[in-house]
Amino acid sequence: MTDATDLRIAVNRLSRTLRAQKADAAVTDAQFSALARLHRDGAMTLAELSRQDGVTPPSMTRTVAVLLERGLVSKGSHDDDRRKVVLGATPTGAALVEETRRRRDGWLTPRLAALTPAERATLADATEIMRRLAQS
Repeated sequence: MTDATDLRIAVNRLSRTLRAQKADAAVTDAQFSALARLHRDGAMTLAELSRQDGVTPPSMTRTVAVLLERGLVSKGSHDDDRRKVVLGATPTGAALVEETRRRRDGWLTPRLAALTPAERATLADATEIMRRLAQS
């Protein structure tokens, strides 16, 4: 295997394991991503949410419809343009995001603590490098 293949496989396995640590297994990864962005970044239009999440507006429309139906997201009026709809996380949606983050951190924290200081330093360096790769 190449270095790229090894890295890709390791990142995918870790990501899959972390994604599984959800507070609600019925929420898909795409739904959680949109909900978490609304929780973190605040209310925004569907177009803004689509752009920031890197998906098409029709795809985001389907995602948001499920979140609205489940009471995890709410609709409101735009301050400057009443024709626009603004989406935001509801208290129930915010609680789901926070519980999922708590579970994911709860899974990862003891595993990081079991590493040597040198391994943790290596991971800290790798985290910054992977962040740059993801933004390129």
